[in-house]
Amino acid sequence: MALSIGSQGPSFTLKSKSASGLADVTLPVAGKNTVILFFPLAFTGVCTQELCDITAGLSSYSDLNADVIGISVDSPFAQEAWAQKEKIGITLVSDLNKEATKAYDVQFPGLAGIGDTSARAAFVVDKNGIIQYSEQTATPKDLPDFNAVKAKLAELA
Repeated sequence: MALSIGSQGPSFTLKSKSASGLADVTLPVAGKNTVILFFPLAFTGVCTQELCDITAGLSSYSDLNADVIGISVDSPFAQEAWAQKEKIGITLVSDLNKEATKAYDVQFPGLAGIGDTSARAAFVVDKNGIIQYSEQTATPKDLPDFNAVKAKLAELA
């Protein structure tokens, strides 16, 4: 069960890969509201739809003074290749060791018989590091309620 509203958002540093190389990304982002999206795997249909839709509407999150970070158990190199192929414009970070997945309690056991991944989940962590929105979808095929995510961000703005 995903961490609940009012909980302190766990702090961790994960790797992100871009053309300039590997970089550390620390979450939650200090002093800024952050949308943290856990997704099962890069290069899969629902995950591609979700992250491409978020990219297309990224300005609405920026207008609400929020960063959007995507997290999966893929390597940062796979994430970068996927982001380039699909033109995904949000920061993707690798949780290869499932540190953040376990900390947020969103591990999905045995996805499609290939191993444990992150479940599909969305969190809004406020600028003080407190979880203000928490949703883990019923199945990996279901998307979070992004209207509710944006409504929570509007309340925090």
